[in-house]
Amino acid sequence: MEEKSLILKAKAGDKEAFCALYGLYKNRLYRYAFYRLQNEEDAKDAVSDCVLSAFTQIGQLKKTEAFPAWLFRILYCCCASIIKAQARQRSSESFDDLENTLSSDFQSEIEKTELQQALLVLDENERDIVLLSVIGGFNSREIGKMTDMTAGAVRSKLSRSLKKMRAFLEGEQNEK
Repeated sequence: MEEKSLILKAKAGDKEAFCALYGLYKNRLYRYAFYRLQNEEDAKDAVSDCVLSAFTQIGQLKKTEAFPAWLFRILYCCCASIIKAQARQRSSESFDDLENTLSSDFQSEIEKTELQQALLVLDENERDIVLLSVIGGFNSREIGKMTDMTAGAVRSKLSRSLKKMRAFLEGEQNEK
């Protein structure tokens, strides 16, 4: 079934159509959340929150062609909520608890892929723009709407971010 038809049916309350839409987007949603949050469980939670929110709000979607950007904007906000909650939790932990948490997490973090490591050289805003562009498939205008930036600023940040990642990855290759 055509995506536009699924969106229209889902807006009308068709649960099966919404499930089919989820099937079309689930991999992209998860990849975006995983690379943004750097944790499998947090990514699953963010996607779950996003899908639940989208399901309850799909009737409010005005333009069917805006569905992908609308869905990723919801995911963007869900990820931001998780990051804020983690920051609040970290700031409330005692120094000893934080030190123990970091040392136990460090062992599992050693196994990160080169892409994950390259993403970590970017600040949060740069990482969002790269992920929305590469994984989400959105153009600079759409990303600008999601991040409250101009399309030109998005293109500029994307270009600088990709150069930063490329320099990091080339440095890694030279060390091997």
